[in-house]
Amino acid sequence: MSQPTILLRRTNNHLPEEIVSEILLRLPVKSLLRFRCVCKSWYRYIATPNFIKNNLLYCNDHNRGFFIHMPKTTGSMVSSSRPHGQICTVASRHTFEAISELRIPFTFQSGYPHFVGSCNGILCFSDYRSFEFKDVYLWNPSIRKFKKLPDTCLTQLFNVSLGFGFDSQNNDYKVVRISESTAKPMPPPDVEVYSLSSDSWKRVGLGISWRSNVVFHKFNCTLTFPFVSGNLHWMIEMIEGGGQERLFTSIILSFDVNSEKFKELPLPDDEGSCITKCLTSFKEKLALIKFIYGVQPHSLLCSIWVMGDSWNKLRVLPIENLTDFIGFTNYGLLLVQKRSRLVSTNSELERKHKSVLIDPETLHEKEIQVDYRLDVAAYMENLALLDGANVVSY
Repeated sequence: MSQPTILLRRTNNHLPEEIVSEILLRLPVKSLLRFRCVCKSWYRYIATPNFIKNNLLYCNDHNRGFFIHMPKTTGSMVSSSRPHGQICTVASRHTFEAISELRIPFTFQSGYPHFVGSCNGILCFSDYRSFEFKDVYLWNPSIRKFKKLPDTCLTQLFNVSLGFGFDSQNNDYKVVRISESTAKPMPPPDVEVYSLSSDSWKRVGLGISWRSNVVFHKFNCTLTFPFVSGNLHWMIEMIEGGGQERLFTSIILSFDVNSEKFKELPLPDDEGSCITKCLTSFKEKLALIKFIYGVQPHSLLCSIWVMGDSWNKLRVLPIENLTDFIGFTNYGLLLVQKRSRLVSTNSELERKHKSVLIDPETLHEKEIQVDYRLDVAAYMENLALLDGANVVSY
């Protein structure tokens, strides 16, 4: 498909077309939305997939990014009568200082949005309802548009896990939904993939060998499932066999969103048990975080493993009074929440929590002001979802 002409005509007073194209490429999204009104040729050109892709590449190359964070939805919140705000906060990726607030423009039956992931400025949410996560939305706050995805193509949904990523080869956004089976012993989970370009779901096979005697398995949902180097990652914790022969194991599933193929990754060869572990990303690499009890009371040791050609233990950090591990910043700082000392409030003792950035190299800590228990993701302005089927403006 040929690109639309940017200028309808050119006189000696007009810039060459290629110069106009380069200027437009460097503009922020809000300016581009206004400039679509200049003329029909600009309106069409700014909406072309090639321009949207090149504008995104320019923004990535020039570090035009932010963080976005929102309160984490938990079972205790759903069971409580306390209202849950549908507010996302855009913050500086350097200081975490709030820049603006965004209200989620759609609602769920449960009233509680579940954050699935963020990719190139597109946010993915689902309904926080146990076992289903049936309704899924894609939302681009920078252009004030969202889209509800079509219904599942699976026959049943149970203990669902969702992932969201970008297919760079086909310039396409994809959502992966994995649903467990209720049969015993447990067969491989059912998988479907949604493609934004086709606006449809399709089944895909797991394509890897599955243990024949799995009696129980669950997805580790401590954090959003990391999308790293074109792959989504899930950690599955399972029980094999029964009685005294039971074996507790964990595996990592990696899904290439370009080829839509799964593979199994090994876990680090690390002896000893841990309190908990989770997958995340560290400087655009897959990372595994493991926590064990420290020597001092109320202290934990945090082991950071990073995947290169193989797993490498980056650091072991002592962290006192840890209540929640949130993730890493783009610069490799840990964001955690800690229990602080008791303080007097209106003649009553109240325990306050604080959010802290920790430098793994120097162990320097910096307190920041964010909500207690939250999801955090990279965010940037993007023109994706500008046009398309069933896209809603607000």
